[in-house]
Amino acid sequence: MSAEYCTRLERGDLSGVSDSVLHDQPAYVRNNRMNIRAADPPARALPCEVFEQTPAKTCRFVFLDPRATRLYPDWAGVARNGVGALRVEVAKNPFGELSNMIGELSTRSDAFRTQWGAHDVHVFAEGTQRLHHPAVGEMALVHENLGVPGDPGLSATVYSADSGTPAADALKLLAGWAAGQERDAAASQADTER
Repeated sequence: MSAEYCTRLERGDLSGVSDSVLHDQPAYVRNNRMNIRAADPPARALPCEVFEQTPAKTCRFVFLDPRATRLYPDWAGVARNGVGALRVEVAKNPFGELSNMIGELSTRSDAFRTQWGAHDVHVFAEGTQRLHHPAVGEMALVHENLGVPGDPGLSATVYSADSGTPAADALKLLAGWAAGQERDAAASQADTER
């Protein structure tokens, strides 16, 4: 999956995508600073509070926004995975752009500073993540992290749920909710442009 392909999907260009892919499966592309660079509408609806900033900065949200503990019932695990993934990235480039973000989080978050000091390294590849969404309730979603060929600084994350499960039903509701939000935003923009 190339960055260009993910950007096309994020913009709604689904040409060439089979019917079984991504219609209600949230997917996003993030960089090595855990900032979301592109996301499809269901992914933007999953952690809706995260997307109040542009670009969506997941680590800053997890450690600096008190709403993160409501969104992530297993906040401690999400935080630990995020710090571990940042450790992997810093090992690749210790003097890169990550140092400013790590400095900011270390000075503003006791939880980040404590976990960073533990020196835990974690490769964030796949697993199950629980989310509590204000519109559809709690969901346990399977996620998989995939590298983006041609750009080692990017990775794609796709969420899914087994069909017939409450999580699958919640994803369908979320996809409908996201489509409604997109329609409302488009209608509001069209009214503003008139």
